[in-house]
Amino acid sequence: MDADAAPIEPRRRFADLADGQVHYWEAGPADGRPLLMLHASPGSARMLRPLMRAFAGRRRLIAPDTRGNGDSSPLAAPVPEIADFARATLAFADALGLGSFDLYGTHTGASIAAEAAIAAPDRVRHLVLESMGLWDAARQAEHLARNAPEVAPDLIGSQFNWAWHYYRDQHLFWPWYDRSAGARLAGGLPDAGALHEGVVEILKALETYHRSYRAAARYPKRARLALVGVPTLVASARSDALHRYLDEMHALVRGSRMEMFEELETPEGMSRAARAYEAFLGAP
Repeated sequence: MDADAAPIEPRRRFADLADGQVHYWEAGPADGRPLLMLHASPGSARMLRPLMRAFAGRRRLIAPDTRGNGDSSPLAAPVPEIADFARATLAFADALGLGSFDLYGTHTGASIAAEAAIAAPDRVRHLVLESMGLWDAARQAEHLARNAPEVAPDLIGSQFNWAWHYYRDQHLFWPWYDRSAGARLAGGLPDAGALHEGVVEILKALETYHRSYRAAARYPKRARLALVGVPTLVASARSDALHRYLDEMHALVRGSRMEMFEELETPEGMSRAARAYEAFLGAP
């Protein structure tokens, strides 16, 4: 990344696939080396725009809404697995004419990115996995039961109240449904505008948002991470509740590099992360 480069403003795009449309954000020069970026759940690629701006320089950045999130069409399978989302990611790359590319994923996006790299090691040149939860069986069952409830619109609009508190509480507690003092997060709430944006993205995909979240909870991360064979950087921030799993991620992905950041929520934190990611992605 060029230290004196001006921030880039991501632009909205749609790609037509055989089974639906994918909405994505794009930034940087069209002839730059592509970095495909996969967001966390719940929400959409809108949340990746600050990190895209922090990259600033020479790279082509492409951040799709994963299928069934944001403005992207859901997958046909009513209970898709992470492998389905990975195949959909590779189909999206095909639709954009991408041969080989670098791949970044955070939280749910990290599971999808890892599986895509396992499926297509000849296409994924470098992989960045940011913050994954390596659940034991009890925590996995709890998350499947409580973390991503199915929600439908009703005639009194209760979905709007639910979505606001659901997204807000993800910033206050971990997990969000444990509102005890011991589960309280230190960071506090983002500003009202950021909360509003996140809630709107969830409401867009109200009836399908849970599919990717539940797929990530079912995904056998420990077994699958051991199969990653492309150059990989694993990363997290101490302010992220999932940072406790970073050392294990590092051990599971053979030959991986590791970065621990203090935080990723501020522009300064985003800039530090972007510099570290660019240094890794630019390596031979």
